Amino acid sequence: MRQVLADQYAEFAAARAGHLYRSACLLTAGDTHLAEDLVQETLGKLYIGWHRVNRADNPAGYAQTVLTRTFLAHQRRRSSTERATDVLPDRAGAEQGDVPLRLTLLQALARLPAKDRAVVVLRYWEDRSIEETADALHASSAAVRTRCTRALGRLRDLLGEDLGEYARR
Repeated sequence: MRQVLADQYAEFAAARAGHLYRSACLLTAGDTHLAEDLVQETLGKLYIGWHRVNRADNPAGYAQTVLTRTFLAHQRRRSSTERATDVLPDRAGAEQGDVPLRLTLLQALARLPAKDRAVVVLRYWEDRSIEETADALHASSAAVRTRCTRALGRLRDLLGEDLGEYARR
């Protein structure tokens, strides 16, 4: 039985790790090292409770919730000596896409408070409903709607009303 559970977990982890990493990168506003740490911690938590998680209706959604809560817990316990930087590390073989737009969006996300960033990522990157986002953040639906409105307003202030100028770069 243990081997079956271990095999199921390994298959799930292999299938979801990339998606969790992309979400973690957005939550951390491009801090790839922290994103890797968050994914590793999330997968560790899932492994410990896999006998319950694999019976859930939506294990992938459960994993996203664990990732988000892990990120928020990390933000709360962050040492005052750590400083975020706006310089991204050089990476060999740049990915496809509009790099200046991506960097601008990551910088704008980095300037949002952690909970606002989590709401934006869950609602608009993960395409979760307000209720699912509220459940993941242990908040009411009204609080999520309010936080979404305010976070998007902050992003508009940071990026300007028309994102077309960034897309044309």
